[in-house]
Amino acid sequence: MLYQMVSQNSSFLGILGLERGAVPGVTPSTPRPGSMLNPLTFNFPVVSETVTGAWVENVVRGDPTLESAFIAAARRLVDRGAVAISSTCGFSIRHQLAVAESVNVPVVMSSLLLLPTLLRQFPTTAKIAVLTYDSSHCGDELLGVDDPAERARVVVGGIEGGKFWHDELKRPPPPIDVAAMEADVAACIDRLRAAHPEIASILLECAGFPMVATAIRSTVKLPVYDITDLCRMTMASIA
Repeated sequence: MLYQMVSQNSSFLGILGLERGAVPGVTPSTPRPGSMLNPLTFNFPVVSETVTGAWVENVVRGDPTLESAFIAAARRLVDRGAVAISSTCGFSIRHQLAVAESVNVPVVMSSLLLLPTLLRQFPTTAKIAVLTYDSSHCGDELLGVDDPAERARVVVGGIEGGKFWHDELKRPPPPIDVAAMEADVAACIDRLRAAHPEIASILLECAGFPMVATAIRSTVKLPVYDITDLCRMTMASIA
């Protein structure tokens, strides 16, 4: 689906979107401010392609049979003129290598790609908090941090069990409750900081969390990174 007018000469970001389903007779709402798919989130156009069969539940738990669908959707975006590829779910980092191997443009499937860089921004005594949609499925294999000393500096917390978590597992999911998302993310950060006062920065894994990133920054008074930051950097390097 095209969310922003793209001229023939525009450089646009291609976004791999998950299935959202449809309610008969109900017109899909415009993506919320801060969403990867909202035309005002970026200062460049975005175009999305749905990854067939990829719902939140099976992407989060890591269904390997989805890889061909991710590749096919990425190739469709490149054929349409995308100069870079991203996604609407941080857990799609499982398909980062396969998608990158299949197209000839930069691929940034998840904000988790930023983690090794963020660790180097701070002293070795500092920790980075990774805020994820579901910490029970966000294992070491997704973090890209092989050094045990650096891995010890990464604290993972999730909002599993909260309202946003439950809503996103429905087919189709209801309209996003941004207030509930913000409350769940803020509560998780509070728990992590109480247990780990060394936290110096926060990385939002979930590609939905940019909708509350500004509010979280103003509350926690720490650097907060998300997938939109990585997309802006990638597009700036091209355009």
